[in-house]
Amino acid sequence: MLFERSEFIFYDGAMGTMLHKSGIKVERPDVLCVTAPEVVENVHRLYVEAGSDIICTNTFGANADTLKGSGYSPERIITAAVAIARAASGGTAKVALDIGPTGQLLEPMGDLDVQRAYELFKEQAIAGEQAGADFAAIETMSDIGEMKAAISAVRENTNLPVLATMSFDKTGSTFMGCTPEILAQVAEQLGVSAVGLNCSLAPVEMYETVQRISKATSLPIIVKPNAGLPDGVTGAYDMTPAEFAKQMKQIAQMGAKILGGCCGTTPDYIRALRKAVSGV
Repeated sequence: MLFERSEFIFYDGAMGTMLHKSGIKVERPDVLCVTAPEVVENVHRLYVEAGSDIICTNTFGANADTLKGSGYSPERIITAAVAIARAASGGTAKVALDIGPTGQLLEPMGDLDVQRAYELFKEQAIAGEQAGADFAAIETMSDIGEMKAAISAVRENTNLPVLATMSFDKTGSTFMGCTPEILAQVAEQLGVSAVGLNCSLAPVEMYETVQRISKATSLPIIVKPNAGLPDGVTGAYDMTPAEFAKQMKQIAQMGAKILGGCCGTTPDYIRALRKAVSGV
């Protein structure tokens, strides 16, 4: 099992950032798995070449509700996405089925029924397992209820190990009020293989939350920060690969095991990250 390795394990970085850099028109990123598979495959390959041990499929929003009206089903998108990632992996990287939030608020804050959320995630999970994914990577969640539905859907309907991350703000809480301690408790109760945080913040802004989650669980910890903040005009992020890697070294020293990047990061960030923690 990959998580039994003593050294660090490296995720990839941002898919959306790389798709925009390619110059391709991006309206629905996941649909590109069918309409422009060569572009998506090249992004995966660049991350593998940079040293990623795990690459995430381009399926962040590939649920039935989000895809409604696109002409594509989750099964078609996910089957294509896993095949693309598998081809790019070259047999050296594991493929994680990327599962993001539904894009809707659960009741009573919103209109989405918990059972409906469960069914959406179940469809994604089954398609991912049948296509040959190694893991399910549930990420960027803010509602612990939605996270529970996603984890349960994967665990109860497939044999895929689950990697689970939520997005916390500078106060150490998600938008919907979940704390690192609550996430850790739920992850352990539901049999998650690794748990942590991604998106929203730069590495340095995650230090306290990483420390809190490390005290609350014995599971391997995942940390995937953003490359700082985006420029309001160009959309470019303000942190260089070297700055990102320097801050991530501190996170590695805190005990995080699975390291990668989120919004704004590219293969250069993963390459710099690997180099920075090589002596930790």
